[in-house]
Amino acid sequence: MFQQPMLFVATTRPEAALAFYRDQLGFTLQVDSPFAVVLDADGFALRLQKVPHHTPPQHTVLGWQVASIEAAMATLASRGVAFLTFPGMGQDAQGVWTTPDGARVCWFADPDGNTLSLTELPST
Repeated sequence: MFQQPMLFVATTRPEAALAFYRDQLGFTLQVDSPFAVVLDADGFALRLQKVPHHTPPQHTVLGWQVASIEAAMATLASRGVAFLTFPGMGQDAQGVWTTPDGARVCWFADPDGNTLSLTELPST
């Protein structure tokens, strides 16, 4: 019954969101309609919903598992992505937090203030 999941993120600034997700994150534009910008996010459809008003949630809305958080962060930083730090989280100098189970996580925001993350799972 279900096929592949679709990802949804709200935007009030579709041009800026398209530039961010395409040029900085490297996703491919599929469609730019009056309702959404749709990108291919490594085989998943990412729909940037065009909305008139948006207050970004105070939590992560979308994240990706990566093999090497340092390599992924270096690539994104070279494309102009800035990483977030949160008081009291115990992040390292690069903004990476290590979870109690050993996963390593960093955060960054899109042009609408939606919080996105990268996670490197611990070796097993």
